[in-house]
Amino acid sequence: MRNIEKAPSVQLALSSPEMGQRLIELVMRPEINEIINDINEKYNYWDKVKYQPLPAEIKPEELWVIAKIRRMNTPFQIQFGKYNFSWFQSSHINQLLHEFDLNIGGSLASGSLIPKEEKNRYLISSIMEEAIASSQIEGAVTTRRQAKEMLRKNKPPKNKDEQMIFNNYKTIQKILELKNERLTVKRILEIHKLISADTLPEKLLEGAFRKTNDINVVDVIDGEIVYRPPDNAEIEVLIDELCHFFNNDNDKVFIHPVIKGCIIHFMIGYIHPFVDGNGRTARALFYWYMLKKGYWLTEYLSISKLILRSKAQYARAYLYTETDDNDLTYFIKYKLRTMKLAFESLREYIQRKIEEKRLVSEFIRLEHVNDRQALILKWYYEEPALLLTVKEVETRLAISNQTARNDLQRLTNTGYIDSIRLNLKTEAFVKSNQFDSLLKTHLSGLQQDLFR
Repeated sequence: MRNIEKAPSVQLALSSPEMGQRLIELVMRPEINEIINDINEKYNYWDKVKYQPLPAEIKPEELWVIAKIRRMNTPFQIQFGKYNFSWFQSSHINQLLHEFDLNIGGSLASGSLIPKEEKNRYLISSIMEEAIASSQIEGAVTTRRQAKEMLRKNKPPKNKDEQMIFNNYKTIQKILELKNERLTVKRILEIHKLISADTLPEKLLEGAFRKTNDINVVDVIDGEIVYRPPDNAEIEVLIDELCHFFNNDNDKVFIHPVIKGCIIHFMIGYIHPFVDGNGRTARALFYWYMLKKGYWLTEYLSISKLILRSKAQYARAYLYTETDDNDLTYFIKYKLRTMKLAFESLREYIQRKIEEKRLVSEFIRLEHVNDRQALILKWYYEEPALLLTVKEVETRLAISNQTARNDLQRLTNTGYIDSIRLNLKTEAFVKSNQFDSLLKTHLSGLQQDLFR
C-alpha cells in the first residue's frame, strides 16, 4: 500500500483573510452546502474530493477546507500518550450503530436469529472461519477446506501457516473464557504469546513488546515505508492507557461501545507493540471487547473473512487515519461496514442451514436414526469418499466424544458405514458398499438431487 497524498492545509488556507471571506461566502450557498454534506456523509478523503464535480469557479481545495473544518468541529476527541485522535459521527454511522444495537447485542437479538439447539454448532463453525481468515490476512497460505480439516480432526499443525490458524483458534476459545474479565498489560502479552506461538523467529519474541524501532509498515511492491509506529520506549505507557480505555466507561463524552471496540482495534495497529502478530492481536481484542459489552452475536460473526476480501481497503483505512491528522473516522467507517456485511453473511448462512436441516428430515424417516445420525448420513450421501473420525464428528456437531462414538457405532451396526483402522490408535468410518441400496430400500421416494 503506497503512501497517501497529503491533503491541503486548513491552517494555511485560513491564514489569508481573503480566503476566510471566500469560504464564508461559499458555505452560504445551498448547493455548496449540499455537496459538502455529501462528502462528509460518505467521508471521502482528499484523493476523492479533488475529483468532485464542481461549478467552474470553485476549486476542490476550497471544498476540502470547508469539509475538514466541519469534521474538526466534533466533540469526539481522545488522547493516548502524546497522540491526539478524533472522529466524526455521520448520520450513516449512527444508523449502523443503531442496527448493531438491535441485531448484534442486547435481549432483542437473543434467540431471534440462531435456533437455540444449533448455537454450539454455529459457534464452532464461526470460530473456525474467524481463525482461518484472521491468519490468511497476515499471509497464512492454505485453503479453508484444509484448515477446517486440521481443526476438526485435531491434527497437529504441519507448518507455520497451519500453526497461525491453530493459534488463532485457541486464542478465540480463550477469549470466550475471559470475556468478562478486565484487560491488563499482562493479559495482552498472554494473548500475543498464545496467538504467535511457534510462528516467530525467536521464542523470546512471543508475548513480549518490541525492544527496537526497526519495525515499520512497508509497501509490499517497492518496500517504501508507509508508517512508522511510536518509539518502543512509549509502548508500555500507551498500552497501559489502552487497557484503562478498555476497562472504563467514565468518558467525558459518551463513546458508543462499538466505536470503542473499533478504536481498540485501531490502536493496537497504531502502537504496533509487537515484532509480528499485531493485526491478529488487534482483532482478538476487538472480539473480546464486543463480547464484554454484551454484543453476544459477535461470537458468531466472522469479521476477518470480510476483511480478508478487502485487504487493500483495510490497509487504506489505517493510512487515511494516520495521514489525515489521526482522524479515526476512516477506520471506524470501514470496520462498521465489515461488521454489517458479516451480520448479513451470518443471516444468509443460518437460512441455508435451516433449509439444510429441512432436507435432513428426509433421512430422519429412516428407522432408528436420530437427527445427528441423519446429518452424518447426509454428509456421506453428498461426499461419497468422506472419511470421518470420532473426534471430527465430536467437533462438527459440538457433542461429547462418547455421543459421537455411539452415533457412528449405531450407523455401523445398521450397515450404512464401515469401520476401518488408520493406525493402531485411530479408527475411521467410511461409506459402506450397502449404503445406496439401504437408502433405496428405506427411502423409496428420495430424489437424487434433493440433497445437493
